[in-house]
Amino acid sequence: MRPSGVDRRGLLRASLGLAAVAGTTAVLGTGTASAVAAAPPADPLPEVPGMLGDRLANEFWYRFDQCTAYAISAELAEAYAVLRSLFDRFERDIYFAWRDTSSAGTYPAAFAEFVTPIKPQLEVISRAQLIAFDELYRRRDPRLVTAFTTFGEGVLFDPRLAPMQQEVHTMNGKPPVGYHTWHAFIRAMMLLGIDAQRWREIASLNALAWAVQTVAKPDTRVVSPPLPRPTVRRLTRLWLPKSSSQLDTDFLSFPYPAGMS
Repeated sequence: MRPSGVDRRGLLRASLGLAAVAGTTAVLGTGTASAVAAAPPADPLPEVPGMLGDRLANEFWYRFDQCTAYAISAELAEAYAVLRSLFDRFERDIYFAWRDTSSAGTYPAAFAEFVTPIKPQLEVISRAQLIAFDELYRRRDPRLVTAFTTFGEGVLFDPRLAPMQQEVHTMNGKPPVGYHTWHAFIRAMMLLGIDAQRWREIASLNALAWAVQTVAKPDTRVVSPPLPRPTVRRLTRLWLPKSSSQLDTDFLSFPYPAGMS
């Protein structure tokens, strides 16, 4: 466990080319946001000596970690404390509740009932995670696809992560179970009406990164070679259009997507 008591990747990354961006725009769509995202910063991001990979994606995942694990707000610390008081290991237990109710055919009603008592804490977690998105990206920003695919590829090397002994922004664990955990949290927030449209959009990105990482099998300390661009485009076209119910079915496959290993 990490200093906050929360796995830095548990609640959960190369340009894809014009075809992929067009496909992403079609999937993410347009519409009224439940919350207006802040515009990306006008000033260039500062240079980080030794950093490799997409600068914006590196910054996004770095800030995501800060917001959710290493420099958390008092509000989030309190939410984590409540969850730890209610569960043995809350990340694992919420994922198991999603998995077990799905397998038993009682999902989504039984899972929604399970997470309803912790709705206030999930609202706090949602706000904290969306801060990282809104600081750097607009709603339905096609560049988010790059953030998630390069994360899955393991091509984002960030020297600022050296104290955590994981210099590459990618899902840790062998296998990387954090994608399943994040899906369970995302579905909990959607079922409870917590920033539901925002999380509906992010759910497919999380699944896409899972599929990309399944193929890439990156290292967490050494930058990995990028996947062939046609492979990333193919996975993007396959995973981004999937509905929430399709993703639920996909994530019942563990630890990798069905037919992939």
